[in-house]
Amino acid sequence: MSEYYGYLCSLLEPLRLYDLRRGSISGSELYTAGQALDEAAQALEHTECEGILPLAQGEGLARREALFSHIGASPTAALRREAIAALMRLSTDGFTLQAINAAIDGCGIHAVAEETEQYGVIKVWFPNTAGVPDGFDRIRRIVLDIIPCHLLTEFFFRYLTWRECEQQGFTWRGVEDARHTWESFQKAVEV
Repeated sequence: MSEYYGYLCSLLEPLRLYDLRRGSISGSELYTAGQALDEAAQALEHTECEGILPLAQGEGLARREALFSHIGASPTAALRREAIAALMRLSTDGFTLQAINAAIDGCGIHAVAEETEQYGVIKVWFPNTAGVPDGFDRIRRIVLDIIPCHLLTEFFFRYLTWRECEQQGFTWRGVEDARHTWESFQKAVEV
């Protein structure tokens, strides 16, 4: 039953001027109007959800992503929303290290930019990721779009060090029993 049909009937019923049964002319007109209002309400609700970033699921995210030359390689709607919000925080006068780090999360993965001892060089690394992150070429383009072009950007990747091997108590027997390849062993980092 149409939600708005019931609402319209309840508005007109006290007047006692209309036959509001669905089979009557007045009732059929109200039912048709109620269905159209229900469809309009659903379309409005969908538009409202897609228009508010924290609620957007499909079209609202796609339209916002189209505003940027590159968008993060985020697989879920929640991560896509976070990436869009990070990129929207970027402003032309916000090139402090703090502002860059806030915006760099727009690449779809947690990344950190740090100054190095060498003048004009920025170090970017991925603290929660072992090895080279998936979709790195795309992530690299996004990061380079965010960081001012006069700065040299160096990317660093996290791999297992021998010191961490010793601290975690790795033995060759344990590594072989875990059936590690050299690549999987390098990424056996506690992040």
